[in-house]
Formats: sequence, C-alpha cells, structure tokens
Amino acid sequence: MMRTGADPLVPGGGTDAAADATSDSASRPPVRELAAGEVFTALGTSRRGLSADRARAGLERYGPNAMPRTRRRPVWRQLGAQFTDLFAVVLIVASVITFVAYGLQEPRDVGTLQLAVAILGVVILNAGIGFAQEYSAERTAQALEAMVPHACRVLRDGRRLEVPARDLVLGDVVVLESGDAVPADCRVVEAHELTVNNASLTGESNAVGRTADQVAAGPPLDARNCVFMGTDVVAGSGTAVVYATAATTEFGRIYRLASAAPRQKTPLQHQVASMARRVAGAALAIGALMFAVRLPTGESLVPALVFALGVMVAMVPEGLPATLSVSLAIGVRRMARRRALIKQLLAVEALGSTTVVCTDKTGTLTQAEMTVTRVWAGGATHPVTGVGYTAGGEVADATSVRELLRVAALCCNARLVPPEDGQHWRVLGDTTEGALLVVAAKAGLDPGSVEAAAPRVTEFPFDSDRKLMTTVHKNGVGYQACVKGAPAELLARCTDVEWEEHRGPLTQRDRAAVLAASDALASQALRVLAVARRELDRSHPAQDEAESGLTFLGLVGMLDPPRPEVADAVAACRRAGIRIVMVTGDHPLTGEAVARRVGIVRGPDPVVVTGARLDALDEESLDALLAEPSELLLCRVSPEHKMRVVTAFQRRGEVVAVTGDGANDAPALKHADIGVAMGASGTDVAREAASMVLLDDSFASIAVAVRLGRAVYQNIRKFLVYLFSHNIGELVPILAATFAGFPLVPISAVQILAIDLGSDVLPALALGAEPPEPDVMERPPRSRRERLFSAAVVGRILFLGGIQALCVTAVFFWHVGSSGIPFDDFTKDTPVYREAITMVQAGIVLSQFFNALAVRTDRQSILKVGLLSNPSLLAAGGFGIALMAAISYVPLLQAVFNTAALDAADWAVLAGLGTLPLIADEVRKWWLRRRADRPKGAQP
Repeated sequence: MMRTGADPLVPGGGTDAAADATSDSASRPPVRELAAGEVFTALGTSRRGLSADRARAGLERYGPNAMPRTRRRPVWRQLGAQFTDLFAVVLIVASVITFVAYGLQEPRDVGTLQLAVAILGVVILNAGIGFAQEYSAERTAQALEAMVPHACRVLRDGRRLEVPARDLVLGDVVVLESGDAVPADCRVVEAHELTVNNASLTGESNAVGRTADQVAAGPPLDARNCVFMGTDVVAGSGTAVVYATAATTEFGRIYRLASAAPRQKTPLQHQVASMARRVAGAALAIGALMFAVRLPTGESLVPALVFALGVMVAMVPEGLPATLSVSLAIGVRRMARRRALIKQLLAVEALGSTTVVCTDKTGTLTQAEMTVTRVWAGGATHPVTGVGYTAGGEVADATSVRELLRVAALCCNARLVPPEDGQHWRVLGDTTEGALLVVAAKAGLDPGSVEAAAPRVTEFPFDSDRKLMTTVHKNGVGYQACVKGAPAELLARCTDVEWEEHRGPLTQRDRAAVLAASDALASQALRVLAVARRELDRSHPAQDEAESGLTFLGLVGMLDPPRPEVADAVAACRRAGIRIVMVTGDHPLTGEAVARRVGIVRGPDPVVVTGARLDALDEESLDALLAEPSELLLCRVSPEHKMRVVTAFQRRGEVVAVTGDGANDAPALKHADIGVAMGASGTDVAREAASMVLLDDSFASIAVAVRLGRAVYQNIRKFLVYLFSHNIGELVPILAATFAGFPLVPISAVQILAIDLGSDVLPALALGAEPPEPDVMERPPRSRRERLFSAAVVGRILFLGGIQALCVTAVFFWHVGSSGIPFDDFTKDTPVYREAITMVQAGIVLSQFFNALAVRTDRQSILKVGLLSNPSLLAAGGFGIALMAAISYVPLLQAVFNTAALDAADWAVLAGLGTLPLIADEVRKWWLRRRADRPKGAQP
C-alpha cells in the first residue's frame, strides 16, 4: 500500500509514543478502508466519544496534540557563532592588531584605542544583523504550530464540549462545521454536504467534498473520507474520529521536512567567505614578510612588529562588512517600495544571480479568483466580462441564458461575502460555485432573491464517481431538481433540451453539438460545467429519479484568470536568461493551459512531469531531465517532490528561487537559494520559511526584484573596486619605504583606520545606491561559480589602485627628499615627516573622491551619466575631504594622528594628482567603447 506520511491509527506524541501506537495498530487496516461503524471499534471509542478517564489516559500515553519543539542552540551559542565567521575573524584580528599597537606605543595614543574600539563596534553590528536573521529563520516551526487551531468541539461521554486542540487524543469524536480549522487527522463518520480546502497541504485551490463511506487503499491525502490537520472546513458539517495527532499527522510530516531542511547560503555569502580567506591570508603573509625584512636591518623587535601590524591593517578593509550590509539594506528598501519584502539582507543579491524560478500557479501567476468567461447555449457562445468576485461586468445577450444561470446559482452551497476592512469580495465555500453566483449577478439575477423564490428542500452532494451535484427546490406548486456537473456525465442523463425558451427532445445532433462546444471551451483552458433541471412532483425523490430524464440548459466555462502583469514579467525573465518552471499540485492540463497564457510555455510540446513520474526517476535520470533545455511543467507534486527538484537544480549549479503560499511549500521555500512567499494569501509558515515575501502575491514583483538584485550586485562590485583600490595606495608606499631603507612608515596604522572608517564608508554606501543600468535585464545571469573578484574586477582594482599608489608614493618621497635631511635622521616628530605622511593621507582621500566618480560606470562616460547625478556621493566625498582637513589643521587631531597643516600649494598638487585616476579611467572606458563599436574583422 502506498504511503506518503503518517499511517492512520498512529497517534501523536513523541517518538516512543508513536512507535507504541504503531505496534498496537500494525495488524489493523487503515481506517479509511473501514466502514463508518467499524471505525469506532478500531479506534477504541464510540459514537458518544471517549470518556473523561479514557481521554486523560490517552493524553498521558501519547502526549499533547502539538508539534514537538525542535532543539535549538542556546541564544548565547547562536550569537557566539556570528563571531566565528571568517570575515568577522579578520575584523577581530584587525582590532586586536590595533590594541596591540596601542599597547606597544610609547607614549600611548588614545586615538589608536578609540579606533580599535570602533572596529569592534563594526564586528558587533554585523554579528547582531546575522543573529537576527538566523533567529527569524528558526521561527518557521513556531509558525507551523500557530496554524493548528487552539480549540475544537468534541463529544465526550455523549456531551458536546469545547476543549483545547492540544488535548485531543486518539479516538476523540470531533464535531466539524463550516469555518472550522481541522485540529488533527480524522476519519469522517458522518458528513452533511461537508467540503474542505486542502490547499495548505496539497497546493490545489479547489475545495473538495468529504464522505463517510469507506474508500479503497491509496495515498492518505487522496482519501475522501479523511480530513487533515491544518486544513479548513468551507461548507457543510460532520463528525470525525481522530486517528493521528501532532507530528504523526500529514501536517506533522511537512513540519518535520521544514525543520530538517537546511537554509542554503547565498552565492554572495560564499563569495564574501572566499574573499575573507584571501584577504586574511594576504594580510598575514605580507605582514610576516615585512617583519622578516625589517629584523635583519638592525631594527628592534617591537618597532618591527608595530611596522608589520601597520602593513596588516593596510590590507584589511575594516568598513567593508558594514558597507555591504547597509548597501543590501538600500536594496531592501527599494524592493519594499515595489511590494517585495526582503527578510534576509543577503537574499537581495541572491535574486540577482537567480537562474531558475520554480513558481507556483494559483495566486502567483493567477488571481486565485475563479471567473466565468463563457456561457454556451443553443449553439451560441455568450462572452462574459469582468474578473473576480465583484459583479462588475455583463453577460452578452443575458436574457437567453438567464434560466441556465438561475439553475446554476440554485445548485450552489457557496456564498459571496461583501468587502470589509479594505478587502475585496470573497467566496465562502467552493470558488467554482462562487463564480457561478457572480455570473448570475452579472446577468441581472440576485442570488439571494433566486434562493428565496425557490427554497431548497434536499441535496445530493457532488462525488467523484457521479461527477454531479443536485439540489431539489420548492418551485411554485411543484418541485424542481437543479443539476450541474461534468458535461459528458450530465448529458448522458438528459432527454430534453431547452434553449431560448424552445423545449424539445435532445437529438444526437444536439448531443454532438454540446460535446463539440465543451471540447472547444476546454481547449481554451476553461473548466467546463454543464447545467440541467427536472420538474418533480415530490420533495424528496430518490437520487436516480432526480438525476435522470433531465432537460439540458447549457454550458458554463470558467478559469482562474492570469494576472494581467505576469506575461510581461515572464517575458522579462526570459530575456534575462532565467528559466521558469511551473510547480503545482493541480492537474497537468490546467497547469499547461495557464503556463501557455502567461508565456511560460510557447512551444508545441512542453515536458509535463507528474509526481508519480518523479518517484520513478533516479537521481541520474532526474538530472538528465532537468538538463534538457525544454519547457518544463511539474504537476501533481508533493512537498518532497518540490524539495527534490530544488536540490537537483542546485546540484547542477543553478541558483534557484521558489515561490509558494501553503504549508506544503515551506520545505522547498526554506531549502531554495531564495524562497518567495505570498504575503496576501500565504500561510504563516510559508512566510516564515521564505526569505522574501510578495505583498501583492504577483509574479511580476519577482521580475522587478531580480532587476534590483542584479543592480545590487553591480553596486557591490563598484564599491569593492573603490575600497580595495585605495588599499593598494596605502600598502605600496609602506613597501617602497621598506625597500628604500626609510626608517618610518609613510602612513601609520591610525591614519589607515581613519581612512577606512572615516572616509570610505559613506562614499561606498552612496555607490551602493546607484540605480540599475538600463540593460541589466538583457544580460544572462552570472554563474554560481563566478567569483566576486573576477579578472575584470581585479584588473580595475590594480589599474586604479596602482595610479593612486604611484602618486602618493611619489609625493611622499618628493617631500621627504626635497628637505635634504638624511633618512636616518628622521623621527616621528620631524616636521617634514609629519607633513609628508599628512600629504600621503590627504592624497589617498582626494584620489578616492575622484575614484568614486570613476567607478560609477563600467564603460559609459561619467560625463554622460552626469558628474552631479549622485548628490549623495558628492556629499559623502565632501565629508571625507572635510574630515581630512580637520585632521590636518585641528591641533587635537594633529596630536592623535601625528599630522601637520598643509598649505594651499600642497592641496593643489594633491588635487591635481587625485584627478589622474578619473582621467585614466575615462580613457580606458573610451577605448573599450571604441573597441566594442569596431566592426568584427576590422584592423585596430
């Protein structure tokens, strides 16, 4: 027997309790295969329910009906783990270096201590952000528990009681009514038009009827005589006996999957970790090399160590993590304005590298509102305007089909709920029936008045065998049966036809016309229902009597309309090189029809794979299937299937985004590189498991977010070039002084930290706010394996940094050499030395101002973009220059940084040299544009 989750008859509780219950029931068949009367005996209960003593004993034996609390690391360990991240370690080392420098200085400099504390502050800030993200992610399990109803109605000792849902036990008899949330997995033993919505478990949007009859063996979720924890009763009433609670329910199975699914690191996280390793290794290696070089020169141990520490500080970009975090936060704010809520900062960048989107159908691509678009009768099709559950719209030539729509509206259990608290019209009950009520209103009928004029006296509910639903109504002096259902099944029970007030026998020609019309509507991706009626002379006829000798009235075609903005968004993703795969629990034909409407499928033969076929594929076969470039649809899939597909894509090196709204989507949302949940219609667990929430539930917001995410990555590279290029400007003068035999450093560790934290962060943040480039969605997504420091990025860092380094090194040795003082006579207090190191610091700050303008674009001239088009960048650069001026002129800061006042001529020389990186980069961009515009094959 096929199983997808907990075996019925297994109650809740812990592992021991589950095993205990399994041994008790191993010899018994699942309760879905038993007759309703046998269920009570099998579960050790009766129609009067459990006694208070039996309920108490069951609770003690199996535990509460609540999801087990997952073991979480203590808060202190979660927080401590943030400080073990390699980049955090690099920053801590930089801070320790500064503390050591402070301790070794004679006399000690308070400014060094202050900067060391500032670096630690950056580490703590980054750790706090990471801790908050991780803590939020672990709330997924708590959100699952919140979906379980807190109270329910049961029969105990023959009395109806309301008890906490967590106190339910095996054998409890639960009373269900419209609007209730199902508190546990139960076997239905009595059903009165009982209909439930299983969307949170199956992903299918249609409500399904429940029966008390026994069913054949099969997957538990397919059992029509069972209801499941976490689902909702949308219509009717009934009673059911609990056969599984807590973690042994189908809902508990998904809970375990979500809890076990690891949250994947984003490509940027991998890149930053790799960068941290390289930076740390390079800093340590060069620092050690400088220490080894200085010792043989006769310099004492402590000064040599201080010198090496200064070199290491020059290699560490202390402000980078804070810059990275705030830049990502800017992307978050931009996306929030586009109705996309980002829960994890790094998810912003992950969107930009997305190569595959596995999207749900209902509510994401469609509006989740069934709408009648065609009515057919008498050989004529009547188009219907308007979308959703509002009555805005009309039926073409409504008079000729009004009787058809009146009968269809009577054969409904759903009702329309008017808007309240800013909501739209909504349906309580089956969405298909809601669509019928709306189209009746569009034809000028008031469903309430129609029902009042023909009150219902009995009903024969829909079931999948008959594929029909029938209601009997008082109609004047007699009675009338109203029937709707599948066209072929209903047509077989019709003997007459009534079109445009003409009634006559249903001929073979008429039957062929009806079937042809049904096929034509179905080919347009419409769900088709047939409508008929019969006049009766008694109020409670037999079912066969009510559903035979019918008068055929016509057909109704409906669909869940695609969102109007989705097609353009899908096209944008295609142009961006992103593969879109529909993953849905719906029927393959329905999925393909919607996929064609929105442009996911354009070719004649898409690959449609069901969950059953996925089960038959091994890992190698699945990888081969996903490697094919064909259009792919995955239908009738389970949570396990979704996770398996996501994992297979990731195994191929893809960056995968997954959309979803139900609890069944939570494992895949958490396991994906970027999980995208629906904010308006999604469940709490889906929103908690995801790293992004669409506040408008629209796929179009994903395309916008991808565009912004790509811009974020581009901007990150811009400020990486900006930050690391000046590191070369700091390091090269130190190396040059070492090999030239100069006894002091051209720039001290304190000055370097002042540049890194005081003059770099704000301009870098302003670069992070640059808008997306116009062609960002015309480029293919970058590979997961592409390095953050690509050859182009490293080349540009060396190009710009090399120019800065040559300029400031030349300035230092020119100023020192022009004094005529021998190198060996220089001390820290020599005025010329203080002026020289001040010029080096000021030269780096000024060149970085112009460097920031240069890196705003890759190929486009800054003159075309506009020198003043990013006022934040100009203001940030101005702040850095003003800070440098203060360091040069304010006596207190002069004492902290050992600097001196510069005159106007010094500033003029430094400003002229500072423009060289901008001028050189403009020449480079001109050459690149010229080469790109040159016809292929032309001689350079």
